[in-house]
Amino acid sequence: MIGGLKGLNRYLLAGAGAIGILAAGATGAGAQDLKEIQAQIEQMQATIKALQKQVEDAKAQAAAAKSAASESGKSDLDLKVKWKGAPEFSSSDGKFKMKVRGRLMVDYNGIDQDTGITGRPDVSAVELRRARLGVEGVVWYDVKYKFEVDFASDEVAIKDAYVAYAGLKPKSWEVGEIRIGNQHVYNSLEQITSSRFITFLERAAYHEAFFLDRQIGAAILGGGEHWSFQTGIYGATVGEQTDFFEDQTAYSGRLTWAPINRDVNGVHQVLHLGASGRHRDEASDVRSPAASATVFDDQPFRYRARGADLHLADRFVATPFFATEDDLLNLEAAFVWGPFSVQGEYAQLWTDSTFLSPVDPTYNGWYVEASYWLTGETRNYEAATGEFGRPKVKNPVLWGKGKGGWGAWQIAGRYDVVNLSDDNGQLVGLAGTTGTGIRFCTLCGDQQTWLIGLNWWLNDYTAIKLNVTQSKIEGSNPLNAGGLVGANQDKGAEITGVGMRAQVDW
Repeated sequence: MIGGLKGLNRYLLAGAGAIGILAAGATGAGAQDLKEIQAQIEQMQATIKALQKQVEDAKAQAAAAKSAASESGKSDLDLKVKWKGAPEFSSSDGKFKMKVRGRLMVDYNGIDQDTGITGRPDVSAVELRRARLGVEGVVWYDVKYKFEVDFASDEVAIKDAYVAYAGLKPKSWEVGEIRIGNQHVYNSLEQITSSRFITFLERAAYHEAFFLDRQIGAAILGGGEHWSFQTGIYGATVGEQTDFFEDQTAYSGRLTWAPINRDVNGVHQVLHLGASGRHRDEASDVRSPAASATVFDDQPFRYRARGADLHLADRFVATPFFATEDDLLNLEAAFVWGPFSVQGEYAQLWTDSTFLSPVDPTYNGWYVEASYWLTGETRNYEAATGEFGRPKVKNPVLWGKGKGGWGAWQIAGRYDVVNLSDDNGQLVGLAGTTGTGIRFCTLCGDQQTWLIGLNWWLNDYTAIKLNVTQSKIEGSNPLNAGGLVGANQDKGAEITGVGMRAQVDW
């Protein structure tokens, strides 16, 4: 376009020069030639005007093209795409973001349930342990959202489903959010760490026994380079919102501190310490007590855990529904030095029952685990949320491309205890029952579990895991009559198993 304008200008100059020459020659011409010269001048002037018109049109077209180019970034397709395990879509100004997320975990469990003592059959089965799909993103810079649904076992279960405002954090904070919706009740390092990144197939047994899970509520989260906190108030669990006149309530708070969180000469070093607490009150049941001799206005809590820390195992330690409120204290610590790490937690639970008085047993659970990356990787610690995240594989498997390595290999061991026995409890019939009533067990079972694990991470998003495990059951209740059929009569049983998992997430 610029070259065209220069050509038109040359034509104008040439035309002006020609007119000057003609005008100069007119002084020496005869009267007869003047008319011809005048006609040529007029024709030349018309040509110049036409060229001037073309120049103006060309300038207008150039200006329009420049304006269109400058506006191209504001078109209807205002979209940026980048890959973070899955496509992440965002507007060019960062106001809006959305990422599709999910995980798939396919498990095999082979379990010897010591049928001679427990009466429970052995297990050899596969399952979709988790099959999740969801989205997360940002709306107008500061409003975040996350929604994830699990389709495992042909059931639909809502997991994380919350809206968060993240615009209040000071500049020195890495995390600062107010979350409302279905989310974790923040009480444990292993609970907060995603199932994608925990070392073993399942979390320690006391997490299930003491119900460390998600509930619907509101929470405040904050964190920086060496610390984090989470606190919240919660109501019902998903699926129980319409079951009760009044939801159960829970209050929790967690604080972590990482005095060491650094890399020195390429060696990742972390010391993590933390503590948390929770208080729960029971829910009010919508069913009428008159409907059954064993149904009460309130829905109390019970405590139980699966054997061998495998999801398809039966529960060999369990209490009846009895507690109307409970209080939990959880202590946590972790240490990372390059490829080596050790982690442990201790939890104590105080219970109280208003209708099964004077039963108020105290239970506890704990674990300690250690792991080592044979290929030199390290556990990825995220101090601002007080959890472990995605490992970074140094030499991912790329055999189909004729290059790459053998992935990352991690070996691990864990000792895990859950104690549901308390000699201070008493055997008391439940109020309002008939006949012999339901008996409460003082020794509702202790379980000690050894696990050995081998994890093979093919890349940052894909892993194959193997666990070999054995649980020993103690604390059976010989007076277990009427209320705990099949539970807590398994003193001396040894539950052994093998668990395998193939997982991918995005």
